[in-house]
Amino acid sequence: MSDSDEYENIDDEDISALEDSPDQGEQAVITGVGTGIESLDPGTPIYRLRLFYSHETFLAVYRDDNLAAGAMVIVPTRYGRDIAQVIGPVRGKTPSASEIAWIDRSASPEDIEKARNNKNLEKEAFKICKQKIENHKLEMKLVLVHYLLEEPKILFFFTADNRVDFRELVKDLVSVFKTRIELRQIGVRDEARVVGGLGVCGRGYCCHSVSDKLKPVSIKMAKDQNLSLNSMKISGPCGRLLCCLSYENAFYSEQQRLVPQEGARITHENEVWRVTEVNIVTGQLKLSAEDGRLITVPASRFERVENRWRIKG
Repeated sequence: MSDSDEYENIDDEDISALEDSPDQGEQAVITGVGTGIESLDPGTPIYRLRLFYSHETFLAVYRDDNLAAGAMVIVPTRYGRDIAQVIGPVRGKTPSASEIAWIDRSASPEDIEKARNNKNLEKEAFKICKQKIENHKLEMKLVLVHYLLEEPKILFFFTADNRVDFRELVKDLVSVFKTRIELRQIGVRDEARVVGGLGVCGRGYCCHSVSDKLKPVSIKMAKDQNLSLNSMKISGPCGRLLCCLSYENAFYSEQQRLVPQEGARITHENEVWRVTEVNIVTGQLKLSAEDGRLITVPASRFERVENRWRIKG
């Protein structure tokens, strides 16, 4: 298939399903922050922590500033006290105290060994739960199982297209594990962040390796970045619009303010030229004259004078 054939019917493709719906845009159900602290004294050392099971990061404070990057600590989370890894200290603007957790203590060798043993238990629990889901014929996909370190509770995270009545499943799991069971439905973006993988660029998923904060992504962002509205090219393995569209949107918005837009007419050397293409990445604009001539002009040569664009020099 040629490129022209491939793009011939793109305008007829319904890509609205790639956008996040209002209840999906911030569906970060797996989160590290529990109840935030009430106040924070100036100069208090703040650290960014990571939860291994979800790859989500959050902020926390400790009674001293001796925590090194890579250290393991015990900290309260939304689901109970658990183990987390210190990424490093946070510099710059102090966040709201309500967004910060309080580190209980450094993890002991026994804590680390228990967390390692829990990994094996989680693998077995995943197999058991998956079989139970099949037995109950539930339309849900199990994504992750996690044993809390200091709470008698097992977390089961799953995705599903619709709401699932899993009450009988919970009863089955309680009868097997003899402890508290909590099932949580997460979105497809959360699943991609947890599982990880390689994107179309050949690098690790942005949500897994760059930033764990899931921001809504819109089709307008793809249009503003002059991308082909082809679902195969602008969606990630999760089936939603690529996260990088959101990360790069601010750059494109700022750069587009510095150059004329496509269709703009510019008088240059006593001739009227029309902007036919704006390439923000290369910093080049293509212009065409009325007689069909084409020229390429660097973006740096354009300036706005009295609300009109012109080419310098």
